[in-house]
Amino acid sequence: MPELEQQPRVPTTRRYLMCPPRYFAVDYVINPWMDPSVPVSVDAAMAQWTELRDTYRRLGHTVEEIDAQPGLPDMVFAANSGTVVDGRVLGSRFRAPQRTAEAEHFRRWFVEHGYRDITMPEKINEAEGDFAWTGKVLLAGTGFRTDPAAHAEAQEVLGVPVVSLRLIDPSYYHLDTALFVLAEATDTASAQIAYYPEAFSAGSRKVLERMFPDAVIADRADAECFGLNGVSDGRNVVLPVEATGLAARLTERGYEVVFLDISELRKAGGGPKCCTLEIRK
Repeated sequence: MPELEQQPRVPTTRRYLMCPPRYFAVDYVINPWMDPSVPVSVDAAMAQWTELRDTYRRLGHTVEEIDAQPGLPDMVFAANSGTVVDGRVLGSRFRAPQRTAEAEHFRRWFVEHGYRDITMPEKINEAEGDFAWTGKVLLAGTGFRTDPAAHAEAQEVLGVPVVSLRLIDPSYYHLDTALFVLAEATDTASAQIAYYPEAFSAGSRKVLERMFPDAVIADRADAECFGLNGVSDGRNVVLPVEATGLAARLTERGYEVVFLDISELRKAGGGPKCCTLEIRK
């Protein structure tokens, strides 16, 4: 596909909300990646998170921070706490009781920073963990965390079309572990995504094939290192250092890959995107 290889990639400046892992721990199990018997290091997690934050800033993006709270070790995974499209905020409602309190802290942050169009969901909704904005359509995952009824709720609150996708592999329990948006749609170009087909039901795979015929297809090695938990600004793509196969395919498409070590954060089932809530004005 030489025409794709030669297509110039244009980055867009983003605004992110992140939470430092000051209380990072794996004290319980709510996904297959978590093992409380494996030691974790707060210092290592903080160093990896800081490098991620600083990378965004070096790329020209704005990063705001919310204070970590004791007793909420997964609060570092800010993506699960809100979906913001055109300045409208849809908060979260967690399935796991261990994370329930995080939603209120993020709601308060938005209120304190001048957001007035905020809705807290009635249905289980783990925000950008299961919602991916393509610029035109909100892709919405279900199967393990977010309630299918939350997809209709998101459409009503955010006022954007929603396409439901079913996840079938518990290792990829959130949509953002199996799919991410490389370039958002514009008036002249379609969105481009990367995804791991085996994480999805047969019907959902057919939907993705129809909607994104030029998608970058990831393999199991990409998925197992959280390569699909990447973050793209339209040109620069932040990936786990192990995602070399995916990186090669992205480079062929004209993207610039930035590798980061997220090995400590991955012990809790998180990666770059999990740590990153995008605020879209």
